[in-house]
Amino acid sequence: MPSRQQVLDFIATSAEPAGKREIAKAFGLKGTEKIALKALLKDMAEEGLIDGNRTAFHRMGGVPRVSVLRVIEIEDGEPVAVPDNWQPDDGSAPPRLRVIEQRGKGGRNATKDGAALRVGDRVLARNEETDGGWTAFPIKKLPSQGEQVLGVVEFDGAGKGWLAPVDKRVRNAVPIADLGGAGAGQLVMAEPASRSPHAGVKVTAVLGDPLAPRAFSLIAIHKHGIPVAFAGDALDEAQRAATLPLSDDAREDLTHLPIVAIDPSDARDHDDAIWAEPDGEGGFRAVVAIADVSFYVRPGGAIDREARKRGNSVYFPDRVVPMLPEVLSANVCSLKADAPRAAMACHLTIDPQGRVTAWRFSRARVQIAEVIAYEDAQARIDGGTAGANLQNLWAAWDLLAKARAARDPLELELPERRVRLDEAGRIAEIAVRERLDAHRVVEDFMIAANVAAAKALEAKVAPVVYRIHEPPSREKLIALKDYLATFGRKLSLGQVITPSLFNRTLKDVTDEAEKMLVMEAVLRSQTQAYYGPRNAGHFGLSLGNYAHFTSPIRRYSDLLVHRALVDGYGLEQPRPAVEARVPATSGLADRDRVDLARICDAISKTERRAMEAERDTIDRYVAAWLSVRVGEVFDTRLTGVQKFGVFATIIGLGGDGLVPVSTLGAERFGYDEKTQRLIGEETGTEFAIGMLMKLRLAEANPLTGALKFEPVEIEAGAGGIDRRGRHLAGRAPFEGKRPGQHLAGKRGRPGNIRHQGRKR
Repeated sequence: MPSRQQVLDFIATSAEPAGKREIAKAFGLKGTEKIALKALLKDMAEEGLIDGNRTAFHRMGGVPRVSVLRVIEIEDGEPVAVPDNWQPDDGSAPPRLRVIEQRGKGGRNATKDGAALRVGDRVLARNEETDGGWTAFPIKKLPSQGEQVLGVVEFDGAGKGWLAPVDKRVRNAVPIADLGGAGAGQLVMAEPASRSPHAGVKVTAVLGDPLAPRAFSLIAIHKHGIPVAFAGDALDEAQRAATLPLSDDAREDLTHLPIVAIDPSDARDHDDAIWAEPDGEGGFRAVVAIADVSFYVRPGGAIDREARKRGNSVYFPDRVVPMLPEVLSANVCSLKADAPRAAMACHLTIDPQGRVTAWRFSRARVQIAEVIAYEDAQARIDGGTAGANLQNLWAAWDLLAKARAARDPLELELPERRVRLDEAGRIAEIAVRERLDAHRVVEDFMIAANVAAAKALEAKVAPVVYRIHEPPSREKLIALKDYLATFGRKLSLGQVITPSLFNRTLKDVTDEAEKMLVMEAVLRSQTQAYYGPRNAGHFGLSLGNYAHFTSPIRRYSDLLVHRALVDGYGLEQPRPAVEARVPATSGLADRDRVDLARICDAISKTERRAMEAERDTIDRYVAAWLSVRVGEVFDTRLTGVQKFGVFATIIGLGGDGLVPVSTLGAERFGYDEKTQRLIGEETGTEFAIGMLMKLRLAEANPLTGALKFEPVEIEAGAGGIDRRGRHLAGRAPFEGKRPGQHLAGKRGRPGNIRHQGRKR
């Protein structure tokens, strides 16, 4: 008979579930020995050594070798799971298992079926315990027993309840098996009533009026799984950290400098402030002061864990979901006027050609002289009422602009929609945000500081979280070349592709409508920027070294760069401990120093999640704004063509919607996939990307953000343009532009655009 320890060792090392039969086979037990084994296993269970049943035993307090797990959170891009049914006799907390997924396409973590795991997913996994804790390897993903969905309660003529989706990609309503007290028209959370796909859903939470103020952002938060509430220990730690005194003798005193923060008028936090003065030799000395978040948020602490989970703040028209607790993000860390603040200062030397020839980083104590809105700063400059400080900033920017022009970065001026709400949270205005020189001034100072941070870390051979934007792929360049050919323009692929090449192409276009089309086509050809530990340059900015340093309140990437600077340049700042478990160091954590790629991948994902949530919310606000204007005629531009219809965008507003092919005319339309055009089989009428059309708004759904258009009625014989681009007979509903390749993203929505007024 095996000893108790031998049984425990076998259970711990078995590659398969270790039940009574497997144990007996491993030790060659037969006949009455199996009866004795059964008694031994029973005794071991009563003694608290093992748990489980005759088909699969595991060490007490541990996890079965193969079991069902439930993902409870995503940490550093990796799922963390617990046993799905954890009911220990001693009431102990369930063990946390780090789930190691397979690498899918593009290097993404994924289960064997190719889908990345999300919070709430259930998996059958093979589990191992090591010195570093429990690790799980998924075998297969299981049907979710409680997948939460958002929707609005509706009733049909027979009084049956249905859950109408709030996601425009979901077309069909779902029957409600259990209303849970919800009434018609209420926004609710629901989950499947049972494992049967035909059982419908049961309401688990009633969220209220879906059209009430703040509801649109709430929908996006739930849809994209954005963490909102901070854990209690993180809030407690933040409150204690907020009371930490600034050590005057350990920081460089910059309170005498009239540093100013120039931000959007509705900014919730202030990461950065700038100052400059002439150096007497035709150049400037400048300081870019950035909130010293690393002083308050130490690696491994409760606040840090919450910040890593979020990756970044998420900004909606009606609220912000901050990366840090509000006592830090909107108060102690925020660079407010007339209040001493801890800052990480980047000292820059700018020569007469606008080149940054030297830089230095220090931990400093600053006192912001003034927080100015972009519009106010611009008005002072234009009106001649700006003081010496603003005048110096603009003069220094004139030099930085010279250097920017010399490197010729990609120039894409694409509009940003701005939703302005009244005090009650209702929509007051939706308009395109104006692009000012004030935006460019701040942006170029931030870029200079970001480049300095990357180069400073490289000089110390320290870890760097680079902001990477790779050149366009050859496939996208070929597609762009084909599109430009429809305008009679050439793109030579036999040369080195640089931003200058695209800029020259845009400068050659004199027609403003055509220039917007080419600009969007160039944008679609670009790759998506991301974070990574290995430098690949920033193509769009035409920079070889670039990191994000200037927004640590709202981006975890910047906080990592600050910590690397602390390590590399000996900037450790002593402070009283706010909690015994919080490390004293404000430098990089060991796990980040060893494996920086892991957190870079995670924060790249959270950034994309935030962008999608922000865009979805703006779409819903635009649809709500237009819902009272159904029936009106708008000037639109076609942004996408598919065989089932065309997508159009309202000029000057950005609302995107579908024009079904059934509304385009009585004749049949063929779909040319290569050129992305609909072509009338009888008249040759064409509908192509870029055409300007007058369309009537037929539907506007604020819940999904979806719009639907229909053509304005036209005289018989009127249509689009013929194959030569000429108007057909009759009163045409649009001004034809040459057809080209499909530019739009899903349902014609714009893609990854870096918004104006938001710092890079």
